[in-house]
Amino acid sequence: MVRVLTPLAFIARRWTPSPRTLRRAALSAVVMSVLIIVTGGAVRLTGSGLGCDTWPKCTDDSLFATPEQGLHGAIEFGNRLLTYVLSAAVGWAIIAARSTKPRRRALTRLGWAQFWIVMSNAVLGGITVWMGLNPWTVAGHFLAANALLTVAVITWHRTGEGDTAPRPRVPRPVRKLSWAITIVSALLIALGTAVTGSGKHAGDSSDVPRMPWDWTNAAHVHAIAAWVVCALALAMWLVLRVVDAPVDTRARARDLLVVLLAQGGIGYVQYFTGVPEILVAAHMLGSSLMWIAVLRLALSLRERPLPTADIPARTEPVPATA
Repeated sequence: MVRVLTPLAFIARRWTPSPRTLRRAALSAVVMSVLIIVTGGAVRLTGSGLGCDTWPKCTDDSLFATPEQGLHGAIEFGNRLLTYVLSAAVGWAIIAARSTKPRRRALTRLGWAQFWIVMSNAVLGGITVWMGLNPWTVAGHFLAANALLTVAVITWHRTGEGDTAPRPRVPRPVRKLSWAITIVSALLIALGTAVTGSGKHAGDSSDVPRMPWDWTNAAHVHAIAAWVVCALALAMWLVLRVVDAPVDTRARARDLLVVLLAQGGIGYVQYFTGVPEILVAAHMLGSSLMWIAVLRLALSLRERPLPTADIPARTEPVPATA
């Protein structure tokens, strides 16, 4: 009986990516995940959320944006097209992970997890259009995009590791502090959707529903969470110096502090200047960069050494006999 190979298995038999290619493939998914978040924000900030009347088509009669839909239709349809570019990046990551030798099943599963998040979030985006930009579905759409970014960053990090059990690089209390930073940062991102869901820039010029609370109160709660994250990040930076943590881990803590300071500055400026679109877009980019910094810090606190090739034992030459 002839065994029929799947397309991925067929490629894997004939191609083995270098570690550098594998890492680049995983990084492309990270970059596209950030780009889809920022361009999704651009759709909302330009009032183009309903630029396409329906989903999966752009109108009832056309798959593409029509001249009658103007700039808003072009922006919304352009964001939809980027989903295909994102899918291609995720597909490349899956193929590279599957083709790695020896086979790394955990890495391949992470790639497929990204694929299914992309597909489910595309459907959620369609539901958001059908529901006229309901703020709850818009928030869910954004959080799902961050879930994709999470898995993409983990995949990218894992390409530089082995598949053994993780070993801690810092004491247990430090790892617990990292978990606190991660949880509060996730809460901070979720609270950000409460600000945008109740405030300006609803995503369309029509009468779009808003979340049932005052956006300034939501912004104050969001700011409190941001200050908690900053305090925890500063504590982590100090603690890592005290316990003499590895240099790369201390660098991750420093990077997080820098991103938080920049993100906090943008947040306060946009609040006191009437939430201009350009600053909101910068704040969304900062949100993604902050989350990446948080994840990289957490992942740097443990290690999975890469397997080393066995080196043959050196044999001493046998002296010649007369």
